[in-house]
Amino acid sequence: MPMTEKEWESRVKSTLKAELARREISYSALVIKLYDIGVTESEASIKNKVSRGRFSAIFFFQCMEAIGVRALQL
Repeated sequence: MPMTEKEWESRVKSTLKAELARREISYSALVIKLYDIGVTESEASIKNKVSRGRFSAIFFFQCMEAIGVRALQL
């Protein structure tokens, strides 16, 4: 059975949170790392996006780049 939109949201949120946890990176540290690659986001904005599980692929890839993820296992 195909995944629902909520299930996809949960999966992408879990993936981002897992990569942050794996590298022991907090949301406040992510703000700085994103800034270093030219992306301006507040900690509150990041928390809201991740909490909802609804954010663009662009934001997801910016986070992956900022924290040094070079490959993902899906």
